[in-house]
Amino acid sequence: MDLGGKRGHLTYSTLVHPGDTWPEMWDSLRTYVPKVKARVAPNRRFGVSLRLSASSAQTLTDAPEKRAELKRFLDDNDMYLYTVNAFPYGPFKNTMVKEQVYEPDWRSEERFRYSMQVAEILAEVAPADVEPSIQSPPLGFKPRVTGPEVVEAFAANMRRSAVYLHRLRERSGRTVTLALEPEPYCYLETTAETVAFFTNVLRAPASLARLAEDLGGDVALARTVLRRHIGTVYDICHQAVEFEDISRSLQSLVDADIPVFKLQEAAAVRVPEVTQEAVEALRAFADTVYLTQTVEMKDGRLTRFLNLEDAFKAWEADPGPREWRIHFHVPVFLEDLGAFKTTRFAIEEALAFHKAHPLSAQLEIETYTWDVLPGQLKSGDIVDYVTRELDWVAGQMA
Repeated sequence: MDLGGKRGHLTYSTLVHPGDTWPEMWDSLRTYVPKVKARVAPNRRFGVSLRLSASSAQTLTDAPEKRAELKRFLDDNDMYLYTVNAFPYGPFKNTMVKEQVYEPDWRSEERFRYSMQVAEILAEVAPADVEPSIQSPPLGFKPRVTGPEVVEAFAANMRRSAVYLHRLRERSGRTVTLALEPEPYCYLETTAETVAFFTNVLRAPASLARLAEDLGGDVALARTVLRRHIGTVYDICHQAVEFEDISRSLQSLVDADIPVFKLQEAAAVRVPEVTQEAVEALRAFADTVYLTQTVEMKDGRLTRFLNLEDAFKAWEADPGPREWRIHFHVPVFLEDLGAFKTTRFAIEEALAFHKAHPLSAQLEIETYTWDVLPGQLKSGDIVDYVTRELDWVAGQMA
């Protein structure tokens, strides 16, 4: 739904629902989203963030009648599509995901082809009054980025994507954007690393010259096309886990002229003071199919762990004062989880920044962990839960 006053469109990610295949996603879309709309926007158009796996994208690409059916369903229910989550390529629910969620990464032909299929779908299904975005991984899993040749492969596929999206705009009149999402333990992890990639790699003179060759030799056009089509998803949870100052982080993206195509409201687990009691309470969060990247602040230094279990081992070997922030999405309306806290304060800070300096046309809540949340954190059914999150964010933006 459009919040008005340059505050952007707000919705929630359907990644929270079953959707590994198109039949699953189609069923989830029809089952849950109209119920959420009836609660939060009964008399207004309601924006939709659609999860499309590679399998779903292929199904829709091969079946124009299914694309037409999707568009008709949205129109009939006073809903509109403005963003697609094309981050998880394959299964994401009820299966062990961990670091495989980043595969195939952005050096691969598979990732490029999948993402551009999604672009074609968005150009056809999204309404003319929005510039839809594709949410995509942070290029690759950091331990698998083994040298400069991998980074150049990432950049080459970003340039290819920019050219493809530019040509799509020329023939369809639709501007579709590709938004990379920095995340702990990935090549794009911190805001500083993201700025460095855009500034020193993607927009470097040699990179712009290569892109210009594919655009008829015009370097100025190459710069414009990159700025128009390639940017970021700013997941507030991820940068809070990194102990970043959120306002400074956002300002650094603005200063570097890196677009935030989607501002994602998500909260992480925060343990201000690690104790044995807190460690025991956290074990309920460790047993999950997803990564639980943990960043530790101890004696003024940051240490990163791929999973909570690794942080537990470090604590057991050397107990002592420290703070942990854990990449486990928890309800955005909660600040206190009993034995520990959340990073909701970072969402409040980011939304205040956005209200003062409009940053993105798209806002989205992404608490996809309903199925793996400890029972005491669930309130009502999934529709109750999503509605409460949307109401809370809308209240912050009022």
